[in-house]
Amino acid sequence: MARSEISLPSGTSGVVVAPAGCGKTELVAATIREHQSLKPILVLTHTNAGVTALKQRLVKANVKPSQYCLYTIDGWALKLAKMFPGLSGLNREIRDVINPRVAYPLIREAAGKMIADGHISDPLQASYERLIVDEYQDCSLRQHLIVKFASQLLPTCILGDPMQAIFGFNQSDPLIQWDEVISEYGLIGELTLPWRWINSGHRALGEWLLKVRANLLAGKGVDLRTGPSEVRWVQLNGSVGDHMTLASAARWIGKGVHGGVLVIGSSKNAASRHKLASTVKGATVVEPVDLNDLVKFCTNMDFSASNALELMLDFGSCAMTGIAASTLSRRIKTLAAGRGRKPASAVEQAALAFELQRSPSAGAHLLVTMSQEEANRSYRPVMLRGCIRALQLSASTDGLTLRDAGIRIRDEQRVFGRALPKRAVGSTLLLKGLEAEGAVVLCADEMDAKNLYVAMTRGSAYLSVCSKSAVLSPSL
Repeated sequence: MARSEISLPSGTSGVVVAPAGCGKTELVAATIREHQSLKPILVLTHTNAGVTALKQRLVKANVKPSQYCLYTIDGWALKLAKMFPGLSGLNREIRDVINPRVAYPLIREAAGKMIADGHISDPLQASYERLIVDEYQDCSLRQHLIVKFASQLLPTCILGDPMQAIFGFNQSDPLIQWDEVISEYGLIGELTLPWRWINSGHRALGEWLLKVRANLLAGKGVDLRTGPSEVRWVQLNGSVGDHMTLASAARWIGKGVHGGVLVIGSSKNAASRHKLASTVKGATVVEPVDLNDLVKFCTNMDFSASNALELMLDFGSCAMTGIAASTLSRRIKTLAAGRGRKPASAVEQAALAFELQRSPSAGAHLLVTMSQEEANRSYRPVMLRGCIRALQLSASTDGLTLRDAGIRIRDEQRVFGRALPKRAVGSTLLLKGLEAEGAVVLCADEMDAKNLYVAMTRGSAYLSVCSKSAVLSPSL
């Protein structure tokens, strides 16, 4: 277990720079565990997945739930808006987050203003002893203002790493600059021991990754050939054959890896990740929390349309292997016309029943039947199960449209988080903050320095990197 070289006594404020795997979570756990006040510590982070992961680590570290309150920054801002609706100035539609893209910027602004104006200073100081904010490099300017104003009321410790700031794609609310973070709060220190790799018995890999981080931060390149024995370079040549090379790399089991593998692909090309997962037996796609593909299907699905069956089959083929949508569609037309020579299979019977009923319940039955075929494998199980549940929910709830059912399933998924599959395929954005025994980085020479560093630090024991050159020179 990590024993942090930095401590955060009561009343301490400032920034701790925390490279990947260097004991940041243990520092948070130790700080809360040693907390003696009757008032809890307020702990904020950025994603629901991050909340779930941190809560699991705190439970494992025997931290009492009464010692802390854990939220996302947006979740806490929403809590304030609902607790003080008159002060927030937000209408119910915004507070109920009907449209997240519209609601959350307004919620952030309202929360920051309420704190800055001093209207809720007494309740905040009466509710919390101090504030800890994790993953601060992911703070947008509006989120930073919320924390900044709260830090004037509560001792505030910031933890983050500028080399892991990969969420800077919202131009209307960009990430806070790290220099400004240090200037605002002051520097406590930097974690320097690679505990993730020390604890796994692979200290040399952790120390090498810290050197990689220093080189990337300084704008220098990375020579994969200088890595310890746990590092493997897979050469790509830029041809169509690279897909098979990448698939082979994704099947990698390291030196007896049994604690899971994260396969990290392009953040810009979800289709390439889905294709890879469909090719590699046992691989599973990690879905974004907004489940946009599910919501899009539930919104666009029209049971009265002439191509309703084709829409169902296309969705199934995008979540399972072994589904030839166009071939199956032609076969159903043949069977419906009474020209079929072979008896209808279970899937074909379910498809014929759907054509007759055109209902959410028939759609759910079709997808379930398809998933039960021995030759089919779901490589997007979260998407598939979510769609089946949305169809069943819509069928069993009067007046609930399929679109609203899909949104409800999405929101449930956000709250309960996700279990990490043994061979997970995702992007740096989806896998950031997660770890497994092994990591496979696909197309590494297409990544910038921060995405590359995040990708390379996901594996605690083994690392495989695919690129055209063994020397990577990513932009910072």
